[in-house]
Amino acid sequence: MEVILGKSAGFCYGVKRAVDGAKHELKRVKGKTIYCLGEIVHNKQVIKDLEKKGLVFIEDIKDAKGETIIRAHGIRKEIYKLAKDVKLNLKDFTCPNVLRIHKIAEEHAKRGYYIFLCGSKNHPENIGTLSYCGENVAVIETEDDVPSAIELLKRSSIKKLLVILQTTYSVERFKKIEELIKEHIPENIKLVIKNTICRATELRQKETEEIAKKVDYMIIIGGANSSNTKKLYEIGKANCKNCVCIETARELDLDSINKNEKVGIMAGASTPEELIEEVVNILK
Repeated sequence: MEVILGKSAGFCYGVKRAVDGAKHELKRVKGKTIYCLGEIVHNKQVIKDLEKKGLVFIEDIKDAKGETIIRAHGIRKEIYKLAKDVKLNLKDFTCPNVLRIHKIAEEHAKRGYYIFLCGSKNHPENIGTLSYCGENVAVIETEDDVPSAIELLKRSSIKKLLVILQTTYSVERFKKIEELIKEHIPENIKLVIKNTICRATELRQKETEEIAKKVDYMIIIGGANSSNTKKLYEIGKANCKNCVCIETARELDLDSINKNEKVGIMAGASTPEELIEEVVNILK
């Protein structure tokens, strides 16, 4: 059996920065409680490991009683003010790529742009980004949402449109949405498109497609609640008839895998190296 492991598999820069930062803070305070607003990354194994080390995960900033970590996905704009009002010490590990989107959104909202945000309405990254977009914003999850978004734009009478994207959005889906927007918006609208999908996401999605096309069996490793992992699975499944998505090596069906000559492996941006190594070692 030949095993092909994606070079871009596993932690991206933003995730590594947040997880390493949390571990550093836990060591620094030596036993004192540190809080984290929301899951630091979308991976159960990473969460459990940090909980064992003493990190307390909360969903409301009001529950924080001391130093609080801001996760890689970022937070709503108003939470910074709430934390400042109660003099809460924040350790901000928001991914720099996400902070860049916040800045782009805020600047264009102040200049009177209507904003289309491509991504999941309920994803924590986008919940944060929306707080910087002002009132004139529409979320586009799929191609089906484009007509209603354009209708909202028309009703607003705003003549300037900004299009931005969740950092882990599907590259292929965005291409289709971009074409639809250009085709259907009024001619008098000034259109600004900022492709804010992070470079690591683009590389990972492209490599997943390339590997899936040349293997008999494709394995995607990542958290069940990880948006970028789900997109990798969609790509893998579209290009390899035998594609599975797992969180850990325990979920592997070795009887099915043994029938295949070439096996490909890709992992989401929140998947730690040890989980990837475990899968590789079992296959070997």
